[in-house]
Amino acid sequence: MLTSPLFSSAPEQRRRRVQLVVAAQVLFVLLVAVAGYAVSHYGRTVALRTSPIDPRDLLRGDYVSLNYDISQVPRRLWRGEDEPRRRRPVYVQLQPTAAGYYTAVAVYPAAPATLPADHVVLRGWVGNVWRQGLQLRYGLERYYVPENTGLGLQRQPLLVRVSIAPWGQSRITGIEKLPAVGPK
Repeated sequence: MLTSPLFSSAPEQRRRRVQLVVAAQVLFVLLVAVAGYAVSHYGRTVALRTSPIDPRDLLRGDYVSLNYDISQVPRRLWRGEDEPRRRRPVYVQLQPTAAGYYTAVAVYPAAPATLPADHVVLRGWVGNVWRQGLQLRYGLERYYVPENTGLGLQRQPLLVRVSIAPWGQSRITGIEKLPAVGPK
């Protein structure tokens, strides 16, 4: 009986494909983990003032929904030629305040080329557009906390530490309570 090379190598080719798929999945998981650590290592940490909203998820445990001061900005901060549109990426220029946290000073449709040394850019997207303002989202609006600690953070000003990598990725690195002293 004659065997064709096409049929004799089929199991070997299948095995190589499976090995390639498994290797790609392992590589992807490793890259996701390394990216998270790289943001903390190479990123610049800034403090953002926020107010928590809803502290409980029945399926996932305690979390805090965060409403940052930089989530609603005046329309006058927009620096684009075209009008801002929902679901479009934006780059928010932040500057430090004397109180120790950062505040938004400009919103760009593309990453700004130059910044003052103490400023940083946080990538986000437009959630909503109003005549007088913009609602922005950053992917940092939910922070999971240890069980039964979410209620202790509810309705209290917080200072959230965010690490922002040079390539634009960001992650929450810490959260602390601020004394409640009137309006923001």
